[in-house]
Amino acid sequence: MGGAPEPYILGISAFYHDSAAALTQGGRIVAAAQEERFTRKKHDESFPSHAVRWCLRRAGIGPESLAAVVFYDKPLTKFARLLETFLSVAPGGWRPFVHFLPGWLSEKLDLRKTIRRRLPELPADCPILFTQHHQAHAASAFYPSPFEEAAVLTVDGVGEWATTTIGIGKGNELRLLKEIRFPHSLGLLYSAFTGYCGFRVNSGEYKLMGLAPYGRPRFVNRILDELIDLKTDGSFRLNLRPFNFLRGATMTNAAFDRLFGGPPRKPEGPMEERFMDLARSIQVVCEEAVLRLARHAREVTGLSRLCLAGGVALNCVANGRLHRERIFERLWIQPAAGDAGGALGAALAAWHLRFGGGRAGMKDLNRDRMRGALLGPAFRDEEIEAALRSEGARFRRLEKEALMEEAVSLLAEGKALGWFQGPMEFGPRALGNRSILADPRRPEMQARLNLKVKFRESFRPFAPAILREDLEEHFDLDVDSPYMLLVAPIRKSRRLPAPERACGLELLRAVRSHLPAVTHVDYSARIQTVRREDNPLFYELLRRWKARTGCPVLVNTSFNVRGEPIVCSPTDAYRCFVRTHMDAMAIGSYLLLRAEQPVPFPTAPPDLPPD
Repeated sequence: MGGAPEPYILGISAFYHDSAAALTQGGRIVAAAQEERFTRKKHDESFPSHAVRWCLRRAGIGPESLAAVVFYDKPLTKFARLLETFLSVAPGGWRPFVHFLPGWLSEKLDLRKTIRRRLPELPADCPILFTQHHQAHAASAFYPSPFEEAAVLTVDGVGEWATTTIGIGKGNELRLLKEIRFPHSLGLLYSAFTGYCGFRVNSGEYKLMGLAPYGRPRFVNRILDELIDLKTDGSFRLNLRPFNFLRGATMTNAAFDRLFGGPPRKPEGPMEERFMDLARSIQVVCEEAVLRLARHAREVTGLSRLCLAGGVALNCVANGRLHRERIFERLWIQPAAGDAGGALGAALAAWHLRFGGGRAGMKDLNRDRMRGALLGPAFRDEEIEAALRSEGARFRRLEKEALMEEAVSLLAEGKALGWFQGPMEFGPRALGNRSILADPRRPEMQARLNLKVKFRESFRPFAPAILREDLEEHFDLDVDSPYMLLVAPIRKSRRLPAPERACGLELLRAVRSHLPAVTHVDYSARIQTVRREDNPLFYELLRRWKARTGCPVLVNTSFNVRGEPIVCSPTDAYRCFVRTHMDAMAIGSYLLLRAEQPVPFPTAPPDLPPD
């Protein structure tokens, strides 16, 4: 006899950054997606209506089937923090406060009312619950992890008050033990340098991380002396005088400019050596802070495994350093570590902590429960064909065997291939289902993909996707990295000599290894390992690529252009494809060649929104 069906819980993150929805059933992850993928507005912070509808449709249920809706934040507490901050600096904080106030009074303050208005079919007796922001991050890190017990470290800009927490998870229990509070924030410190170096705050931090290897760490001592008092246990306090985020719309002020030799870089302005050195310096400080926090988490919890979430956990260079230092025996990092993952964490926290549910799928302690982060929409061939026909596309339908062989042949010819297969990834990384692929052995490929396909800065590195069984032959990494969250060095035996006297962006022109398109200027790479059981189709493509070329690695970058979200639907994919110099696209069972499409090749980069 079957028992009652396990309850569905909907988690929501919204209104601050990267709105998302996630659906769980009995602690198992059913679906998760970011709102930006549906609205095509990067980092969309509006209520995730499209993502909610898709998650419910994926489960074949309506709102009436939900046991609870959970928001990843406590809005009243956050509003109290904003009000207290304004009063502490008044009248200096008046302009940002007036800017934020209308949104709070309309939708954010009474979230229960907002959620019921957006989900009118929700039964009156369905509870609407709230987690703390960092509790949601911690839950997203621990509950899907492969660990029965672990220390948990969350680091981001700010939630309600907390900016950093250390916690402990055991079974279905999760407790936060220590916290650092706003305005002292490692995430905000890093974002201040992001803005100062000319990149967009809350979206350009990964650019700053990619820029860092071009510079020298000559400002490290100045940052530690003037901006952040970093203690041996990882706790810290900021000197708030050079920052402006309490009073205005910018992150820094004139005192910051004086400390670091002049005004901020203008977006799209020349990249001076000073900004490269600042990028390197703040990266070094960030890594040191993360290492000290991790050591303290080990001391406080006494546990040998660590789970990480929060926006700073997307700093894969710091993650790689943390792995190499062996402070913990094993790490697990939530692939949607930023605010989007808070939707998933909110749903899981409610199941385990409010409903008292047990953890699902703990039989294999070597596998996490994220399902490879392939939690978004998938499309049937008939849906793909209908979308392509509506766009006037020219295509061929191929059997799987023929499609794979054609794809490998195109890659071997040096073509850039759009690869759209199966469910969309949850989180900021394309992991082989919404990807652009290319041959990493070609020295020109990095510049070509950046300038002709992605329309973005030339210094940006690309990630290698590699068959897991070949990992240690090419990289100094001895653990899985399925979500591109660890940076590791390429093996010394695979390197070529560094150029003499080259510095700054001149380093771009040097061929540094047998995989030049994925080897950064410091001989590092942000690695994705691929196992058959995680993504059978992508694994098979890599296997056939290796059989043809002897190389087990492909360039894997997200299927999008600068300023736009990763593609979600077949229509998104086709429109992105024809706006670029991508050569071909394999979408479901269909192969398209760019030269055959009725839309002409662009003669200049398209008019894109800022990234």
